[in-house]
Amino acid sequence: MEFQGASFQNLGNWLLRLARLDLSVFDDVKDDVSATVPTLVVAVAASFLSGLGSWLWWTFEDFPDAGEVMVKSFFVGSILQVGVWFLWVYVAAMILSKGLRVPADLNRMMRTMGLAFAPMSIAVLMIISFLTVPFGVIAVAATVALTYVAIQAATDAEPHQVMLANIVGFVVFAVVLGILANVSDVYNTGGLAPGLFFFNLNP
Repeated sequence: MEFQGASFQNLGNWLLRLARLDLSVFDDVKDDVSATVPTLVVAVAASFLSGLGSWLWWTFEDFPDAGEVMVKSFFVGSILQVGVWFLWVYVAAMILSKGLRVPADLNRMMRTMGLAFAPMSIAVLMIISFLTVPFGVIAVAATVALTYVAIQAATDAEPHQVMLANIVGFVVFAVVLGILANVSDVYNTGGLAPGLFFFNLNP
């Protein structure tokens, strides 16, 4: 318990270093087994913050059925996004290990990619109506950029191999969330996905 507690104390320092773009932080967490839970907490918290952003946007726009959107985007959507994030990590690991024959430890990648998911929390700023889309895009783009660095730190893959694995993993992530946005959608606007992925752009 003390071991895990120490890691949670380090979490604030890791996030601060990440905010300063001290990318060596990924080298510190990749082999730290005690960092597994804290970095997963980062992924979960970032997902819920993105869901909070899309729900607050809906609420502040004064659209009806805000309670339904809270359940679908904030609660269910955020939980589903965590699951789809796991799929992103798994697909990237499989592309490297099975497809490109590059050793890729799933636990190491989960730790680094969990920390790299932190920028998804920027989507909470989608509440600012005239900047909803920019903040949503920034959240996704920053997350994709950091996951590239995270995979690079966790493996010995070449840059082009990391890029391929990360792109394929992200495409799976985006496509699944795009499908969820069309599931049980509210007023043809958004469904079971948080943040930028909440929006159903089909007419």
